[in-house]
Amino acid sequence: MKRIQYENYGGPEVMRIADFNLPTPGKGEVGVRVKFAAINPIDWKLRAGQMKIVTGKAFPRAMGMDFSGTVISVGPGVTRLKVGDPVFGLARFKESGAFGQAVITKEAFLAHKPEDVSFEDAACLGTPGITAWNGLIDKAKLQADQHVFVIGCAGAVGEAAVQIALMHGAVVSGSCSANDIPRAKSLGVQTVYDYRNTQVSSITTRFDVVYDTAATLPVSTGVAMLRAGGVFLDLNPDLGKFIRAIFDRRLKPIIGSPRADILDKLAKAASERIFRIPVGKTVSLIDAIQLIGELEKGQKLGGKAVIEME
Repeated sequence: MKRIQYENYGGPEVMRIADFNLPTPGKGEVGVRVKFAAINPIDWKLRAGQMKIVTGKAFPRAMGMDFSGTVISVGPGVTRLKVGDPVFGLARFKESGAFGQAVITKEAFLAHKPEDVSFEDAACLGTPGITAWNGLIDKAKLQADQHVFVIGCAGAVGEAAVQIALMHGAVVSGSCSANDIPRAKSLGVQTVYDYRNTQVSSITTRFDVVYDTAATLPVSTGVAMLRAGGVFLDLNPDLGKFIRAIFDRRLKPIIGSPRADILDKLAKAASERIFRIPVGKTVSLIDAIQLIGELEKGQKLGGKAVIEME
């Protein structure tokens, strides 16, 4: 089988398409033949070595987190899935591997793909949906009628956050580029600001939850936008922020933590047509390295970049 991998940490130039042998799944693990994989910024951040304290020094390393496909093998203790099941979800963080023709992951990182959701669309749901849910529901404990502000409301995690907040009865405002404002409003964002023309620090409204899905807002600015008892969700965590969060309950650094129950809820919402992350461009595995490099340099597609496996 073939996959995108690298022999050392670095820039786009270290990526290669290479042959590999799929291992036998271990306890609680599942082997999946990948149909589609979606590209996320975390993929090139891992390749660049930004999280080498977790990923380690063993090479070659595979790439890719989000995918959809069909179960081809199951390990001991797997009870929710069987060979032949259509699934979507995430690869293991340390090992990755979604940018390949098959991958091993944890059963808990997968959900059944609904029949009325395409494999291509399903591949896009994992990381954005999990990250948004971890912040809004797990950390902020979002309640109906609360007011949420989403920085970057037209990005993948931002769109997921908007839809999940609306699913739970919240009112949503946000910021994005001028070109993306119509799309944000179509999702249900009540008030949308052009981030180039409006400094969010100048907005006088106060919010129950501020989610910086663009990972650009200083903590001081985010916290200042809150109502009493509000929560600022920070997608750019570091050690200092984790320490600060111990003493300041308004700050919640977010690290994506996949769970089967969340993926099952996302699958149900996708089937009900109330949750979707749009596809911006689909390429073959042979063209994926070039596209990853272009995205890393800042190319915008207006939707997710997706790799279709041969």
